[in-house]
Amino acid sequence: MVPFELKIINGTGLEWVALHQFGDCFLSHQRLAIIDPASGDQPLYNEDKSIIVTVNGEIYNHEELRKKLPNHKFRTGSDCEVIAHLYEEHGEGFVDLLDGIFSFVLLDTRDHSFIAARDAVGVTPLYIGWGLDGSVWISSEMKGLNDACEHFEIFPPGHLFSSKEAAFNRWYNPPWYTESIPSTPYDPLTLRKAFEKAVIKRLMTDVPFGVLLSGGLDSSLVAAVTIRHLAETKAAKQWGPKLHSFCVGLEGSPDLKAAKEVADYLGTVHHEFHFTVQDGIDAIEDVIYHTETYDVTTIRASTPMFLMSRKIKALGVKMVISGEGSDEIFGGYLYFHKAPNKEEFHRETCRKIKALHQYDCLRANKATSAWGLEARVPFLDKEFIDVAMSIDPDSKMIQRDLGRIEKWVLRKAFDDEENPYLPKHILYRQKEQFSDGVGYSWIDGLKAHAEVHVTDRMMLNAKKIYPHNTPTTKEAYYYRMIFERFFPQNSAKLTIPGGPSVACSTAKAIEWDAQWSGNLDPSGRAALGVHESAYDPHPQKIPASISTGNGSATSKKQRIIEVATPSVTIQS
Repeated sequence: MVPFELKIINGTGLEWVALHQFGDCFLSHQRLAIIDPASGDQPLYNEDKSIIVTVNGEIYNHEELRKKLPNHKFRTGSDCEVIAHLYEEHGEGFVDLLDGIFSFVLLDTRDHSFIAARDAVGVTPLYIGWGLDGSVWISSEMKGLNDACEHFEIFPPGHLFSSKEAAFNRWYNPPWYTESIPSTPYDPLTLRKAFEKAVIKRLMTDVPFGVLLSGGLDSSLVAAVTIRHLAETKAAKQWGPKLHSFCVGLEGSPDLKAAKEVADYLGTVHHEFHFTVQDGIDAIEDVIYHTETYDVTTIRASTPMFLMSRKIKALGVKMVISGEGSDEIFGGYLYFHKAPNKEEFHRETCRKIKALHQYDCLRANKATSAWGLEARVPFLDKEFIDVAMSIDPDSKMIQRDLGRIEKWVLRKAFDDEENPYLPKHILYRQKEQFSDGVGYSWIDGLKAHAEVHVTDRMMLNAKKIYPHNTPTTKEAYYYRMIFERFFPQNSAKLTIPGGPSVACSTAKAIEWDAQWSGNLDPSGRAALGVHESAYDPHPQKIPASISTGNGSATSKKQRIIEVATPSVTIQS
């Protein structure tokens, strides 16, 4: 066997750093301790330490899996230790037994081989790279690879990489992946029970936690289900029965108002964080550095989340439950109003779920973990996705004449007259994309700021400067300039998706409406004739509070590079 040099590099700073060396293999791990903080430090091992694992993630069924391994002795209470023992028992075929989110690397010292795997839809980030010297590098962050690898790329979700074959194999093979049209009749109670089960799993924690609450349907349902089941959890016994909720927005934003109403209704301990357009603009470079993307939608939404995460962690909270994934599964984005038929509606949801790891999953993980905060996403539970994606898409279609707005099947599942989960007007609140809901002037302010920093002359040369994923707006050009200062390698720019989009659609869905081609903006307000506050494509004049200087960007970048330590990843 040709020997591999394996180096696992660990990501942005959390709490505990460990390094393990075996021959020319190095495993490094920086931990965010959520389960078993006292003894669950990594790497993790089997009984004789011949199997070594570093993991970023949570295995929600670890107690059930332990019971199926009666002949194995566990060293810690960590949920992730079960991976080492499952491999010893089943070999590479064990990954589908895991119920949770994870990116892991496992080294088998008996034959000097390794495997790496990523969860079903890519909730946790992972990259893989190759060095000129024949080394293989695996990291939770791109910045751990960009200086050492001749080529690196996204580690595909739902896949396993084996050093024995030097190839990827897809372990996650659900029926929806083929995009065939399902026919299971819609059953609201089945859907409700599946989601409640997904939320309850994610209440597994040994540290203080809360919920992100924007006041929209998805986060409100997460909070409503959480508060119904909190009292019976270990966390409630340890930290108290009160649920903490968190919201961020510009003063007077739609989300702040709706979130406060939901918090009052549910009785949560609510924390409302405000930011200004200037605060957001000042954080843009840090956001791009940590999220490792130049995608416009992701940066718009990541910035408020990044600012909020810092304040949440300062309160001593280390884990939050969030509502990402619902819009992809149920066709919740407003452009789905124009889906021509149920077949195309379903295929678009499949396309959106497959791309989540480059958009919402990336945002939810990296904008929070930058401050040592973990986000859990019950809508992306593997079992729940199976249930939701098996529903006949005719039931998911938006039919105004029948009173069915976007995500009607989800709203109906929780429309309980006898024991209501939410007030009716919240349950049926129109979809707001996060970057819109924090305040409409946020996006307008970003566009105005970019207008100052990117000239018309620069845009004329955009195709020459950035031939791949050429930015078509000044805002996109501005983000691209910052991104390429941090990540100049060709491999880095190839990890970011591109193509035209309106209101978060895929490029394929642009074909649904001819007029969209003239209004290609990812804001939800770009779905003209659908959103109550349709977007004005003409940017406002730059507010007086927004900095227009060019010097600060360069000095800030230099500061970040000076304090950044070489590669770090795979935090748990």
